[in-house]
Amino acid sequence: MGKLGRRTVATLLPDIRSEYGSDFVIANGENAAGGKGLTPSTADELFEAGVDVITSGNHIWEYREIYPVLDSDAPILRPLNYPQGAPGRGLLTRDGIAVVNLMGRVFMPGDLDCPFRCADEAVTDLDGTRVIIVDLHCEATSEKVAMGWYLDGRASAVVGTHTHVATADARVLAKGTAYVTDVGMTGPRDAIIGMEAEPVIERFVSQLPQRFSPVERGPAIFNSVLIDVDENTGRARSIERLDREVA
Repeated sequence: MGKLGRRTVATLLPDIRSEYGSDFVIANGENAAGGKGLTPSTADELFEAGVDVITSGNHIWEYREIYPVLDSDAPILRPLNYPQGAPGRGLLTRDGIAVVNLMGRVFMPGDLDCPFRCADEAVTDLDGTRVIIVDLHCEATSEKVAMGWYLDGRASAVVGTHTHVATADARVLAKGTAYVTDVGMTGPRDAIIGMEAEPVIERFVSQLPQRFSPVERGPAIFNSVLIDVDENTGRARSIERLDREVA
């Protein structure tokens, strides 16, 4: 989330990767540039900090300079279920790991293809790939939970993003899929989903438009989950919350 979020990733991620021996890091970067959107330079900052793949959501279209990058071989995804012809792709395989980026439809903008049917097609096309990680960018918790159970045993993990608020339901489902409703946010702690509080409160009170700005001062939170997957079966052994706070 914004400059503070990028700075927090750069500060914490290298040590976290070293401490836990992480093989692969996925970050949803759709709010990395100014709190809304992604640019080539902000994507490069995340890659330099140790992120392997960047996923996204509805805000990925904020800056048009990212469009050619989405169409390149850069490991940046947009939701798979956008209409045909949208820049970029929603699935990639790297180092034997498939990453699928989907977006929910409940309370979300746009006329999107069904994420459940797109998930079916994706996992079918990935026959032979054991480790499949799904980022479901979605507003409604029920839609995320439904996707978790829908893909249980067919994906290694279903991780929810979008709300910026970490949930406490990380677990491995019955058939071996790691699941969490929302991984949370990396960015300012003392904010309203990353934004300065006063304009957001004024918007709620007055119902009038306000200009929102991301908080750029600490303290900052780093929300993540650590998933251990059996590479031979694709089943998750464990998922645990891995959260940090820095001044």
